[in-house]
Amino acid sequence: MTIQRLTSESIVALLPTLAELLQDAVASGASIGFLPPLSYTDAVNYWQKVAAALKSPHRILLVAQIDQSIAGTVQLDLASRPNGSHRAEIAKLMVHTAFREKGIGQALMNAIEVEAQKAGRTTLILDTREGDASERLYVKLGYTKAGTIPEYARSTDGTLHTTVFMYKLLK
Repeated sequence: MTIQRLTSESIVALLPTLAELLQDAVASGASIGFLPPLSYTDAVNYWQKVAAALKSPHRILLVAQIDQSIAGTVQLDLASRPNGSHRAEIAKLMVHTAFREKGIGQALMNAIEVEAQKAGRTTLILDTREGDASERLYVKLGYTKAGTIPEYARSTDGTLHTTVFMYKLLK
């Protein structure tokens, strides 16, 4: 497995594969802001917006690849206001169903923490649906639960779920 940081230019060639990854994550029930069915066009549009965001110094995108296949991604949004120059938000960690349970999510999280440190960030925040495998991963990686908001995220069937907000202070 290799993990690399993508640029706004390098993401363009990977748009079809990234769109398929996003569709797979959404179809498998990942709570990443979309509801199934997610069209290919909507998935490509999302990644085009990410490509535009990568032109700023405030967004980082990492991609894990195995045998030329994109196995997963994670993003880091660096706070841009002066009073937040020490913090960043981890977003959209996703691992393709064909590659789950192989340590890719953990490897991506470890790598994004390194990127955060390189950017001078010491406080990381994130949110996830309560009870998901992602919550267990974040706890395993040393993230602390800061609180919850009930009925925060909607599922395909209309059910509202509690979201957990977590943080980690980097040394």
